[in-house]
Amino acid sequence: MTEFWQAVTSFPAVLLTAALVVVVVFWVLVLAGVAEADGFDADVDAAALRLGGVPVAVAVSLLIALAWFLGVAGTVLLARTGWSGVMLHLLGVAVLLASVAVSWRVTGALVRSLAKLLPDEPAPSLHDFVGQTCTIRTGRVDAEFGQAEVAARDGSTAVVQVRQNDGARLALGSTGLLYAYDDDGGFFWVAPFDAALDPRG
Repeated sequence: MTEFWQAVTSFPAVLLTAALVVVVVFWVLVLAGVAEADGFDADVDAAALRLGGVPVAVAVSLLIALAWFLGVAGTVLLARTGWSGVMLHLLGVAVLLASVAVSWRVTGALVRSLAKLLPDEPAPSLHDFVGQTCTIRTGRVDAEFGQAEVAARDGSTAVVQVRQNDGARLALGSTGLLYAYDDDGGFFWVAPFDAALDPRG
Protein backbone atom coordinates (compact mmCIF):
# COMPACT_ATOMS: atom_id res chain seq x y z
CA MET A 1 0.00 0.00 0.00
CA THR A 2 2.88 2.36 0.76
CA GLU A 3 4.28 1.74 -2.69
CA PHE A 4 0.91 2.61 -4.23
CA TRP A 5 0.61 5.92 -2.37
CA GLN A 6 4.16 6.84 -3.26
CA ALA A 7 3.37 6.10 -6.91
CA VAL A 8 0.19 8.20 -7.10
CA THR A 9 1.95 11.16 -5.49
CA SER A 10 5.15 10.92 -7.54
CA PHE A 11 5.96 12.15 -11.03
CA PRO A 12 4.54 11.34 -13.56
CA ALA A 13 1.47 9.71 -11.97
CA VAL A 14 0.82 12.72 -9.71
CA LEU A 15 -0.27 14.78 -12.75
CA LEU A 16 -2.79 12.14 -13.75
CA THR A 17 -3.90 11.78 -10.13
CA ALA A 18 -4.75 15.49 -10.06
CA ALA A 19 -6.74 15.10 -13.28
CA LEU A 20 -8.56 12.09 -11.83
CA VAL A 21 -9.50 14.09 -8.73
CA VAL A 22 -11.06 16.74 -10.99
CA VAL A 23 -13.03 14.04 -12.80
CA VAL A 24 -14.31 12.54 -9.54
CA VAL A 25 -15.36 15.97 -8.25
CA PHE A 26 -17.16 16.68 -11.54
CA TRP A 27 -19.20 13.45 -11.34
CA VAL A 28 -20.03 14.15 -7.69
CA LEU A 29 -21.42 17.51 -8.83
CA VAL A 30 -23.40 15.76 -11.57
CA LEU A 31 -24.91 13.36 -9.04
CA ALA A 32 -25.75 16.33 -6.82
CA GLY A 33 -27.51 18.04 -9.72
CA VAL A 34 -25.12 21.00 -9.80
CA ALA A 35 -23.56 20.10 -13.16
CA GLU A 36 -24.80 18.33 -16.30
CA ALA A 37 -23.05 15.35 -17.85
CA ASP A 38 -23.46 16.77 -21.37
CA GLY A 39 -22.61 20.36 -20.41
CA PHE A 40 -19.40 20.40 -22.47
CA ASP A 41 -20.80 18.87 -25.67
CA ALA A 42 -21.38 22.23 -27.35
CA ASP A 43 -17.89 23.51 -26.50
CA VAL A 44 -15.71 20.57 -27.57
CA ASP A 45 -15.66 18.79 -30.94
CA ALA A 46 -15.21 15.25 -29.65
CA ALA A 47 -15.52 13.79 -33.16
CA ALA A 48 -12.39 15.68 -34.24
CA LEU A 49 -10.56 14.08 -31.31
CA ARG A 50 -11.89 10.65 -32.36
CA LEU A 51 -13.87 10.44 -29.14
CA GLY A 52 -17.31 11.25 -30.52
CA GLY A 53 -20.47 9.23 -29.98
CA VAL A 54 -20.89 9.73 -26.23
CA PRO A 55 -21.00 12.88 -24.08
CA VAL A 56 -17.62 14.63 -23.91
CA ALA A 57 -17.50 14.27 -20.12
CA VAL A 58 -17.87 10.49 -20.41
CA ALA A 59 -15.11 10.19 -23.02
CA VAL A 60 -12.69 12.45 -21.12
CA SER A 61 -13.41 10.70 -17.82
CA LEU A 62 -12.68 7.33 -19.37
CA LEU A 63 -9.52 8.69 -21.00
CA ILE A 64 -8.19 10.11 -17.73
CA ALA A 65 -9.07 7.00 -15.71
CA LEU A 66 -7.23 4.73 -18.13
CA ALA A 67 -4.27 7.10 -18.36
CA TRP A 68 -4.12 7.27 -14.55
CA PHE A 69 -4.06 3.48 -14.23
CA LEU A 70 -1.29 3.16 -16.82
CA GLY A 71 0.62 6.09 -15.31
CA VAL A 72 0.53 4.60 -11.81
CA ALA A 73 1.68 1.21 -13.13
CA GLY A 74 4.51 2.88 -15.01
CA THR A 75 5.53 4.95 -12.00
CA VAL A 76 5.68 1.83 -9.81
CA LEU A 77 7.90 0.10 -12.36
CA LEU A 78 10.17 3.15 -12.55
CA ALA A 79 10.49 3.28 -8.77
CA ARG A 80 11.55 -0.36 -8.71
CA THR A 81 14.43 0.28 -11.11
CA GLY A 82 16.26 2.28 -8.46
CA TRP A 83 17.32 4.88 -11.03
CA SER A 84 17.48 8.56 -10.17
CA GLY A 85 18.36 11.93 -11.63
CA VAL A 86 17.83 13.04 -15.21
CA MET A 87 17.30 9.54 -16.56
CA LEU A 88 14.44 8.92 -14.14
CA HIS A 89 12.74 12.19 -15.12
CA LEU A 90 13.14 11.47 -18.84
CA LEU A 91 11.63 8.05 -18.40
CA GLY A 92 8.85 9.63 -16.33
CA VAL A 93 7.97 11.93 -19.23
CA ALA A 94 7.99 8.92 -21.56
CA VAL A 95 5.64 7.03 -19.22
CA LEU A 96 3.30 10.03 -19.07
CA LEU A 97 3.14 10.42 -22.85
CA ALA A 98 2.78 6.69 -23.40
CA SER A 99 -0.02 6.47 -20.83
CA VAL A 100 -2.00 9.23 -22.52
CA ALA A 101 -1.38 7.86 -26.03
CA VAL A 102 -2.38 4.30 -25.17
CA SER A 103 -5.43 5.38 -23.19
CA TRP A 104 -6.48 7.65 -26.07
CA ARG A 105 -6.54 4.72 -28.47
CA VAL A 106 -8.29 2.42 -26.01
CA THR A 107 -10.83 5.11 -25.13
CA GLY A 108 -11.56 5.70 -28.82
CA ALA A 109 -12.31 2.00 -29.31
CA LEU A 110 -14.49 1.84 -26.19
CA VAL A 111 -16.38 5.01 -27.13
CA ARG A 112 -17.19 3.66 -30.59
CA SER A 113 -18.56 0.49 -29.00
CA LEU A 114 -20.61 2.49 -26.48
CA ALA A 115 -21.97 4.73 -29.25
CA LYS A 116 -23.37 1.66 -31.05
CA LEU A 117 -25.01 0.38 -27.87
CA LEU A 118 -26.33 3.76 -26.76
CA PRO A 119 -27.44 5.80 -29.81
CA ASP A 120 -27.90 9.45 -28.91
CA GLU A 121 -30.75 9.99 -31.34
CA PRO A 122 -34.16 8.33 -31.36
CA ALA A 123 -34.90 5.81 -34.09
CA PRO A 124 -36.66 7.16 -37.20
CA SER A 125 -40.45 7.13 -36.99
CA LEU A 126 -43.33 7.72 -39.38
CA HIS A 127 -44.41 10.51 -37.02
CA ASP A 128 -41.31 12.41 -38.23
CA PHE A 129 -43.19 13.08 -41.49
CA VAL A 130 -46.00 14.98 -39.76
CA GLY A 131 -45.80 18.65 -40.71
CA GLN A 132 -43.99 17.99 -43.99
CA THR A 133 -45.28 18.49 -47.50
CA CYS A 134 -45.81 15.62 -49.92
CA THR A 135 -46.56 15.03 -53.58
CA ILE A 136 -49.75 13.14 -54.38
CA ARG A 137 -49.02 10.00 -56.46
CA THR A 138 -52.57 8.76 -57.09
CA GLY A 139 -55.40 10.14 -59.21
CA ARG A 140 -57.54 10.81 -56.17
CA VAL A 141 -57.32 11.02 -52.39
CA ASP A 142 -60.33 10.41 -50.18
CA ALA A 143 -61.21 8.79 -46.88
CA GLU A 144 -60.52 5.30 -48.25
CA PHE A 145 -57.65 5.63 -50.71
CA GLY A 146 -54.56 7.66 -51.58
CA GLN A 147 -50.78 7.61 -51.74
CA ALA A 148 -48.15 10.33 -51.64
CA GLU A 149 -44.39 10.68 -51.85
CA VAL A 150 -42.60 12.46 -49.01
CA ALA A 151 -38.92 13.30 -48.53
CA ALA A 152 -37.14 12.28 -45.32
CA ARG A 153 -34.61 14.53 -43.60
CA ASP A 154 -31.72 12.46 -44.96
CA GLY A 155 -32.84 13.14 -48.54
CA SER A 156 -34.43 9.74 -49.21
CA THR A 157 -38.07 9.49 -50.29
CA ALA A 158 -40.90 7.24 -49.19
CA VAL A 159 -44.35 6.47 -50.53
CA VAL A 160 -46.94 6.67 -47.75
CA GLN A 161 -50.65 6.05 -47.46
CA VAL A 162 -52.70 9.26 -47.17
CA ARG A 163 -56.36 10.02 -46.52
CA GLN A 164 -58.55 13.12 -46.44
CA ASN A 165 -62.16 13.71 -45.56
CA ASP A 166 -62.78 17.42 -46.05
CA GLY A 167 -63.80 17.14 -49.70
CA ALA A 168 -60.90 19.25 -51.03
CA ARG A 169 -59.54 18.00 -54.34
CA LEU A 170 -56.05 16.52 -54.33
CA ALA A 171 -55.09 15.44 -57.82
CA LEU A 172 -52.07 13.54 -59.11
CA GLY A 173 -48.95 15.68 -58.74
CA SER A 174 -50.47 18.22 -56.37
CA THR A 175 -48.83 19.21 -53.09
CA GLY A 176 -50.33 18.22 -49.76
CA LEU A 177 -49.51 18.78 -46.12
CA LEU A 178 -49.27 15.78 -43.80
CA TYR A 179 -50.86 17.09 -40.61
CA ALA A 180 -51.51 13.92 -38.58
CA TYR A 181 -50.69 10.21 -38.50
CA ASP A 182 -53.25 7.50 -37.73
CA ASP A 183 -51.46 4.68 -35.88
CA ASP A 184 -54.40 2.29 -36.14
CA GLY A 185 -54.94 2.77 -39.87
CA GLY A 186 -51.25 3.25 -40.77
CA PHE A 187 -51.91 6.36 -42.87
CA PHE A 188 -51.46 10.13 -42.79
CA TRP A 189 -54.20 12.72 -42.88
CA VAL A 190 -53.42 15.17 -45.66
CA ALA A 191 -54.73 18.57 -46.70
CA PRO A 192 -54.07 20.73 -49.77
CA PHE A 193 -50.96 22.86 -49.34
CA ASP A 194 -50.64 26.40 -50.64
CA ALA A 195 -46.98 27.48 -50.85
CA ALA A 196 -48.08 31.12 -50.58
CA LEU A 197 -49.28 30.43 -47.02
CA ASP A 198 -46.05 28.74 -45.92
CA PRO A 199 -44.56 30.88 -43.10
CA ARG A 200 -41.10 29.64 -44.12
CA GLY A 201 -41.67 30.93 -47.63
